Amino acid sequence: ETILNKIRNNFCKIQKYVYGFIVLRNRVQSEPVTVLVDKWPKFRVIVCKPSYEKSDVFKDILIFASDATILEETIRIPSVIEWSRFSPFFLHCALLFHSSGFSSGFSLSSLSESHLDLVNQTWKFGKHPGTLGMIRDMIAHFPSRCVLDPEGRPVSWILTYACCAMGMLYTLPEHRGRGYAKALIGSMAKTLKAQGYPVFCFVEEENAVSYQLFTSMGFTEDPSHRQVWFGFNNF
Repeated sequence: ETILNKIRNNFCKIQKYVYGFIVLRNRVQSEPVTVLVDKWPKFRVIVCKPSYEKSDVFKDILIFASDATILEETIRIPSVIEWSRFSPFFLHCALLFHSSGFSSGFSLSSLSESHLDLVNQTWKFGKHPGTLGMIRDMIAHFPSRCVLDPEGRPVSWILTYACCAMGMLYTLPEHRGRGYAKALIGSMAKTLKAQGYPVFCFVEEENAVSYQLFTSMGFTEDPSHRQVWFGFNNF
C-alpha cells in the first residue's frame, strides 16, 4: 500500500498505467519481474525488468518516468536503443458497457493455451517464436475474452498486457462487422472494473478505426500521455 501511494503521488499523469501494472503483478503468479526505482522515496523513474533465459527474444522492459526529459536521460544509452518507435494514444474508460447478443451457436468465453498460435499469427508484432512466451503468459495469468463459433473456435478476441492495458484486439476478416469487437471490449471493461483494475488501452496514432471504436464506447484520450516502444540491440 505504501508503494502504491508513492506511485500515485509521483506519477499522477500515468497513475492508471503504473497502478495497473503493480496491482496485476501483485495478484497473479506470472513470470517474475524486478521493479527498480532511481531513488527513494521521491523517485522519478521506475524500471520493470523481466527475468531472461537464453531462448527469450521478446520480453518487455517497462520504464515509467515522471516527465519526458527524465525518461530520455534514463534510456539514452549508446549502442543500446534503436530509436525506431511508435507512439500510441493512451485512452481510459469512462463508462461500463453491455455485451450485445450473438448469432445462434456463438458464445463469449476466455482464451486458452490451445489458441496461442492463432493469436500469435494474427498479432501485428507476432509471427515470431519469441512472442509465444509473452502471449502464453498473458493467456494463462491475465484476463482475456473471445467469441467462439459453434465449433468452439475463436473468431474474435482481446487480451490484457502485463501493464494491465487491454490489447491485441482482433477479429477474423470473415467475421467482421457483427459487433464482436465492441462486445469483447465491453465484457473486458466490466471484468477489469469488477476486479479493481483500471480500464484503459493504447491505440496507435495512425489507427483511426480502433480510435473511433474505443471513443464511441466512452473511452477518452489523455493527451498528456503517450506510450512509446523501443527496439533494443543486444546488450
